[in-house]
Amino acid sequence: MSPLPALATLDDAPAARVALHPLRRDLLSRLVEPASAAQVARDLGLPRQKVNYHLRLLEEADLVELVEERTVGNCTERILRSRARAYVVSPGALGDLAPDPSTIRDRFSSAYLMAVSARAVQDVGELAAAAEVADKRLATLTLETEVRFSSPETQRAFAEELAAALRDVAARYHDDHSDHGRTFRFFVGGYPARRSPTGDET
Repeated sequence: MSPLPALATLDDAPAARVALHPLRRDLLSRLVEPASAAQVARDLGLPRQKVNYHLRLLEEADLVELVEERTVGNCTERILRSRARAYVVSPGALGDLAPDPSTIRDRFSSAYLMAVSARAVQDVGELAAAAEVADKRLATLTLETEVRFSSPETQRAFAEELAAALRDVAARYHDDHSDHGRTFRFFVGGYPARRSPTGDET
């Protein structure tokens, strides 16, 4: 049995609608480990017929896969598994309602940050799916850190220095004339760290 992917992108509105149903979300979470409808029904304390109905919808949406079939007495037990450990809904599933960074004038707004992040989810999801079909690894780069600023002035100075450094590095490596080059898109975003219920920053 192949390893379960860490993440899958839902770029189809009907599939996203199927996955977002509360019970089906629970089923997807439980089926990270392969199980049968009977096993899941027992765990949830639900009628097997009800669980079977929702599992069939998940299977039709290609959100779960058949791992094996076992013969138990006179019955055939189907063992199912989720297609991934976690899912993210691509903005592409929203069609014309998907955010478009080019329509937002304020580049310092939270709306612009979310639109750019949403575009990255859609782009990387589509590229990852194409790479999987081609049996290739998608080249990506992720940098993440936290900075605690002592004042708004130091936050502003950091932003200005970071922007200047990014411009310099990009100018040094960007090559418009390379016949075999490949363009990558980079973006840097920042937002206040959220506080957990205990008061710690997350």
